[in-house]
Amino acid sequence: MAHPLGCPDPFDCTAFDRFRDDDRAIEGLPIRLVIALVVGVASLGVMMNMLSGLNGLTVTELDARPSPDVVGPTDQSVEVEVVDPDGAPVSDATVVVRSGTATIDGVATGTTGDDGRATVDIDPELGSNQPEGTLDVSIKPPAGTEYADDRENTAILVLADYE
Repeated sequence: MAHPLGCPDPFDCTAFDRFRDDDRAIEGLPIRLVIALVVGVASLGVMMNMLSGLNGLTVTELDARPSPDVVGPTDQSVEVEVVDPDGAPVSDATVVVRSGTATIDGVATGTTGDDGRATVDIDPELGSNQPEGTLDVSIKPPAGTEYADDRENTAILVLADYE
């Protein structure tokens, strides 16, 4: 049995006929891809927002308030207050002071008491011809709490001419 288009195999001609008879051809494809892409990106955005929202409901950000927050390059103690977003003191948090653009030997740490304050001993140094630098302050929240320290805290500014 011969095919009207002269195809030797009738099955191949059937697929060819369907393709030939599809008047949408290439013009329907780009709009379908655009719609699929827009729907996919919108769905991904909604899912990411839901995931970050869940994390945000269970974590309370801590803040460090060093005093003084401006020091000279000498051996001294700095008191750091750790507070929650409402300004309430947080006890049993570990305050960590590290070298930034100013340097200290190793890492200086202190643990907050009931008043939310920790005393940290530092001996900052500046490089030659360096008029100022900073020491980075971070907080390790108390174990078993919903506190976090994800945002940057107030740095301690070290000035060469500060007395």
